Amino acid sequence: MRAVADTSFVVALADQNDPYHQRCQTIYEQARVIYLPQTTLAEVGYLLRRAGGNRMIARFLRLMPHRKYILHALDENDLERTAQILDQYADSRVDFVDATVAAIAENRRITRILTLDRRDFSIIRPNHIPHFEILPTGSG
Repeated sequence: MRAVADTSFVVALADQNDPYHQRCQTIYEQARVIYLPQTTLAEVGYLLRRAGGNRMIARFLRLMPHRKYILHALDENDLERTAQILDQYADSRVDFVDATVAAIAENRRITRILTLDRRDFSIIRPNHIPHFEILPTGSG
């Protein structure tokens, strides 16, 4: 399985005390490749610091090279699609990071988004499929 991860999934996976940790761990184990947009890292760092301090962030960063994550920088196509998504959903809660996650998935023809923020991603209508498959199921 190929997927793109949102901040909430990464934080729940990194924080063993998170109520969604085990669900995210199960999905992680099933994944072959997980694209992690660089745009998520500031949010991940902020939330991990709140959950466990700087040591938790440092642990996460040290483990990243040994994980299934492919750290992904936005290219010109991703930037354009991100702008289109933000314009299209300007009156919703879809934020910059959500839009970049969706743009990366669309531009790489990936159908799965790993997130606990179902509401934000369920309203986005991707260009390549009718809707994203949002995992883990039964979250947020």
